[in-house]
Amino acid sequence: MPAAPPSRPSPAVEAVARLAELPGVPEQVEAAREACTRLRWHQALRRRIPEAAAESRVRGALASAELEGASMPLDAIRDVVRGAATWSADPDPVERVVRGVVGATAESEHVRGLVLSAPLQALARLHTVAASGLLPDDALGRPRRDGERCAELGDLGEAPSAGAAAERLRGVVEVLLAVPRLPVVVAAAVVHAELATVRPFVRGNAVVARALDRALAQAGGLDPTGVAVTEAGHGAGGGAPYVGALAAYGRGDVVGVGLWVTHCCTAVRAAADEGEKVADAVLAGRLG
Repeated sequence: MPAAPPSRPSPAVEAVARLAELPGVPEQVEAAREACTRLRWHQALRRRIPEAAAESRVRGALASAELEGASMPLDAIRDVVRGAATWSADPDPVERVVRGVVGATAESEHVRGLVLSAPLQALARLHTVAASGLLPDDALGRPRRDGERCAELGDLGEAPSAGAAAERLRGVVEVLLAVPRLPVVVAAAVVHAELATVRPFVRGNAVVARALDRALAQAGGLDPTGVAVTEAGHGAGGGAPYVGALAAYGRGDVVGVGLWVTHCCTAVRAAADEGEKVADAVLAGRLG
């Protein structure tokens, strides 16, 4: 019996592959990969990866929260993460957002084994912690249903219907399952932008996107130590450039999508630079 022909990649996967071949993109991807390689060989990461990765998640949570318009002192977040302090019994709206961001960033460490094999499970777990306290319990860990709307990221325009978002989410899953055959930087860029612009959840979409970005960088081998501060990379220029790059992606044209990919490649390099600062601090014993 003749062998079955190999299955054709899905349109979403083919689109990522084509995007990775656009003029200038391979060079940007290689520069991002080299930055992460330099970080991997930092002296502090010979023996103290867990300590450096934990601090990276603390700093990542701070950066992600600031992109949500919520801020808290770094030392306060670090104390909560290491168990030296607890959240308020009656948190204000800012603390509720920060609590969700910290939870999602911490959960990224636990879902990295699922990102490439069970993406929907990983997304459900990230959303459950990201939106806890912000949505009713029955809205946690699942995409929007018909009639449910998302009011987040209004600068990107109105969110697609629940049905359209579900279709795009299937494309996200297909890309994640195909990551071993795709450049991780480009795949992560597309997945991040799809989650943030399509907004499949009622709330917490960008927080989930950034937490998944972190997990994917680690699971896909771009940053296997988990020390690069991916969230700080995206927020290096502030919230306006980040949202502006997402809006460009949302236009769907080659120029706009290319602008977002350029942002993401630059963000990876900035994330690795911030990771080196974390590793320096660990080596010198200068963490708070």
